This record gives sequence, structure tokens and C-alpha cells, in this order.
Amino acid sequence: MSLFKDGLGIKGLFLGAVLLVGTNCASPTKKAPDFNLPDMSGRSYKLSDLKGKVVILDFWATWCPPCRRGIPDFNSLYKEYQGKGVEIIGIALDEGGREEVVKGMAEYSITIDYSVLIGNAEVSRLYGGIEAIPTTFILDQEGRISAKYVGLQEKAIFETKLKKMTK
Repeated sequence: MSLFKDGLGIKGLFLGAVLLVGTNCASPTKKAPDFNLPDMSGRSYKLSDLKGKVVILDFWATWCPPCRRGIPDFNSLYKEYQGKGVEIIGIALDEGGREEVVKGMAEYSITIDYSVLIGNAEVSRLYGGIEAIPTTFILDQEGRISAKYVGLQEKAIFETKLKKMTK
């Protein structure tokens, strides 16, 4: 089952992302739902293990051009902020799970420095139903959702937010 291709279609997904670019819907008092997802090695990864850190959760897929364009910015942010209490997690929503993510990363020469987890329909539902990708959440040190961005964002938007949250 595809999370996106069967419902909206790729064109609908990108149209939704284009229409929502720049959207920042935040509920600063809402606790981010915990999850337990496998990483690329199959190890279990829990969001609750990151309490005390600022976390960027980026929902993406290898077949999504805007998602791929944002990865170098997240790599750069990860290198700059990893020692400052910030964690970046990519949640891949590719149809076909891990095998499809590995294949897509090889096909598009995607290199990611931060953790990549294999998402599913349940984690998408927990986060309000991811209707367009990329969709990125920023969580504060208490695990509350501080910001939500739908569509490709400029690196400066994340830098500004991280500077305020890591003082």
C-alpha cells in the first residue's frame, strides 16, 4: 500500500506541497506523539529517548524532488548543531519500506548524515496525517511541537528557529 501514490497521486501531492509552502502551523503546547520505528539497520528507535533535545522530524521520500533538495541543508544543520543538543531525524515514507529507501537513496545518490527511520501509515496518522512532503516538525526539549512546516523551506528558517531554541 502506498501512503501517497494511490490516494492523491504524485501530482496531487506536489500540488499540495506547492500550495502549502511556507505554512507554519504550530501548537506549542501539544506533545509530539512517541513512536518506535526501525532505522536503516533495523534497530528500534524511540522518539522518547531524545527528551531534553531539540528535534527536527522531517517526513520525506526518496522519489520526492523537494525532499531531496532539502537534505543538504539538513546535513549542514546537523553538522552545525549536533553538539548543541539538536537531533535531526528523517522519516522516510517510501512505498516498499527499507528496501525501497535503500534503492531510492542509491538511485538518486542521496547521502544523509543524520538518522533515517522507516516510516509507516501509523506514524503519519499520529502526526496529523502527512498529506504533503516534505513535512517538517520542530520539537522543543520537552518533546512539544514548536513548529510545523509543509513544503520545502529555506535553511535560514530552521537556523533562526534553532538559534532561539538552543540558547
